[in-house]
Order: sequence, then C-alpha cells, then structure tokens
Amino acid sequence: MITATPIPRQPSTWQQDFAAAITDPAELAAALDLPPEWAVRARRAAEVFGLRVPRSFVARIRRGDVDDPLLRQVLPLDAELDVIAGYDGDPLQESLARHAPGLLRKYRSRALLVVTGACAMHCRYCFRREFPYEDERSDAGRWREAIAAIGSDANIREVILSGGDPLSLGNARLNTLTQALHTATRERGGLESLRIHTRNAIVLPSRVDAGLLDWLQNLPWRTTLVLHVNHPRELAPDALEAIASLRATGVQLLNQTVLLAGVNDRDEVLTELSWQLHRAGVLPYYLHVPDRVRGTAHFDVDESRGLPRAASRT
Repeated sequence: MITATPIPRQPSTWQQDFAAAITDPAELAAALDLPPEWAVRARRAAEVFGLRVPRSFVARIRRGDVDDPLLRQVLPLDAELDVIAGYDGDPLQESLARHAPGLLRKYRSRALLVVTGACAMHCRYCFRREFPYEDERSDAGRWREAIAAIGSDANIREVILSGGDPLSLGNARLNTLTQALHTATRERGGLESLRIHTRNAIVLPSRVDAGLLDWLQNLPWRTTLVLHVNHPRELAPDALEAIASLRATGVQLLNQTVLLAGVNDRDEVLTELSWQLHRAGVLPYYLHVPDRVRGTAHFDVDESRGLPRAASRT
C-alpha cells in the first residue's frame, strides 16, 4: 500500500487572512452555532454598516453564546437602526478639523492623517462608521497635499496615523508614506514623534510580519504604537506573540480601551485586562466612553443603566 506524502501547507499571508474575514451574518452564525434567526436580524444592521470579522478573532468567541463580550463587539443588532436623540454621524465634529484631504487638525502641535478607510474588523461602536473616507482620498497624489501641509508648519511636533487602521496598508505603502513625511519635514525640523493607532495588530496578528517590524525599527522618530484591546480574552496566544514582536522593535506600546455595556463594564474585567496588558509589556493608556455616533447607543454604559451620560472625550 502506497501512502501519499502530504504536501506541506504554506502559512497564509496577512493579506490572505484579511481577505478571508467573515462578512456574511449567516456564515458567522453558522461558525458560532448561533440561532439561525439571529442572522436575519443581523443582516438588517449589516446593510447600514457592514459586518467584517477576521477568523482569528472568531476563534476567540465562545460558540453558542449570544452574550459573549467579544461577539458583542462585532454583532450587528437591530438597535443600531434606532434613531436616538444626541447621536449623529460626526460626534467629534471632525469635518470642522479638516485642513487637507485626510488631514485633521485640532491641536497646534499635533496632526492626524487618515491614511485609509479599511479595517480588518468592523467594530460596531466605531466612531468613524459614517466618516466620508472617499472624500478624503487624494488618489494618484495620495497624501501629497496633507504631507505638504505638515511639512510647511513647524508647530507640528507629532503626527498620528489613523484610519480606518493604518496597518491595513501594506509595508511598501507604509514606507512610502513615512519616507515622504520625513522628506517633507527634514529641513524645517521639529517633528519629534509618530503615533500609530491600530486594532489590526490584535484582531489580525498575522499582520505583524517581518516587513512591518523592519519598518517600525527604522522609523526616524520616537514611535508610539497605540493598541486597542477591550477585553482580556482578546489577548489570545497569537495576539500576545504579536505584541512580543512589536515590543522587541523598541517602540512604545500603549493601549486604549472603550468602556462598552455588556463587554467590559465590570471592574473585575477591566482590572484583569490591565494586569494582562502590563504582563505583556503594554501600558494601559486610557479608558474612554464611546462617542455618540449614530447606531451605537446600546453600548453606552450610563444609558444602559438609566443614568445620566458622562461627557465624551474631546
């Protein structure tokens, strides 16, 4: 009897993992043993703000548990379609802070670049779920006008890469962006810090590849990577491996957490999250209430308990 020799499977690239994300509520329901009728209700909300969740994150969700705190973060609900007073499409008034395509400016010494509208996962509480990403593109001259504006203003000491998620861009494009930024600011001086906000590194750990680590190690500025972890169970072994690799580059690792009803609105959950982050070498940086964007009122901790709502961050 002849036994065939198995052909070794090549590990998938992060781009393949990104493309393989679940976008159909019925597929998510089947993967997690959720009641079939849930998919019908989820589809209505997903038509307004699409479902997207990487399979690496789905693997961390408890099967058959519709109240799982990780599932709640990606779960389209009918509540997203409710019209609630005080919730709108631009709660932070970012449209008023626009200085060039993709460039937001609220502070004298800091500028934010919206470098992409893409994310590996669509968090249901996203404060930019209605952001006009298409209006912020500069197509063939992508980022040119925004970078020129940064280069001409010596008051800007820190640039923030945001989105979407900056790590949705490939390594070559990230390098092109930061090379252009370095060229534009080298003569005038004064640019000291680069801050990168990402959730992809946690929900899609394969994104932390050798090319990304090399890019981070060779940036010419003091670099801070702000991760986004809301619950201890998000820190699965693959996410912790990604964090360890990022930490080895020497960049500063911080974490932001959004306080979400039904996810992390208990002190023991937040305490455990902080301890796990600390053990992994990540500083718990800030905790904030969700911004009042349309479709997210069910995440508000105060409203879920019938309490007056605290002021949002600015």
